Amino acid sequence: MVENIQDNSFDIPDDLLDNIQQNIEHIIRTFDVPEENKLEVIKQINFMYSRTKYLSMTDELTKLPNRRNFDTDFNKEFLRAQRYKNPLTLVMFDIDFFKNVNDTYGHQCGDYVLKEVSKAALQTFRKTDTVYRTGGEEFCVILTETNIEQAIIPLERFRKTVETLNLIYNNKEVHVTVSIGACEYFPEIKNTEDFISKADEALYEAKNTGRNRTVFAK
Repeated sequence: MVENIQDNSFDIPDDLLDNIQQNIEHIIRTFDVPEENKLEVIKQINFMYSRTKYLSMTDELTKLPNRRNFDTDFNKEFLRAQRYKNPLTLVMFDIDFFKNVNDTYGHQCGDYVLKEVSKAALQTFRKTDTVYRTGGEEFCVILTETNIEQAIIPLERFRKTVETLNLIYNNKEVHVTVSIGACEYFPEIKNTEDFISKADEALYEAKNTGRNRTVFAK
């Protein structure tokens, strides 16, 4: 589950990246070279900075936000829910028996499945919700302004969408399902670790009681 994930993303704090970029730009402006040369160098550095920042926050395979991005966003949303009592639901899901897909069809097929499930998630959830690949075959979704009752329909819609995906790899049909755990914020949850743990427990129950189902934290 989430706590076992090894995040191999480029891990430099955002404020440090911003400071480095600003300092380099300041140094270049002091160079004794034509102004148009300075502007071209600054332009290239800004491009490389933006690219580095994007890579540090994005899963390379699925192009979804990564675990580092999730940690940042979820902390903000949690503090907002805690302060303003806004409804907030955390969703965790993973692909059932994903190791069997890799073992049976190969890792390239596994990559194909990950990308197709990611697309299904993006097409199913609202634009205001954010889907993250937090590691391996594991994903999180932050449903803002959403309580458990409001989450039931989109989560079941997503589960059924994956169940009926027409996945064909090397002329072979690949059938996958997902198990889903979800938890709504309530005042007794004191920190993000507790919140994640409760959603993780719901996911664990979904996997241990048959898979291809949605379980809500009690």
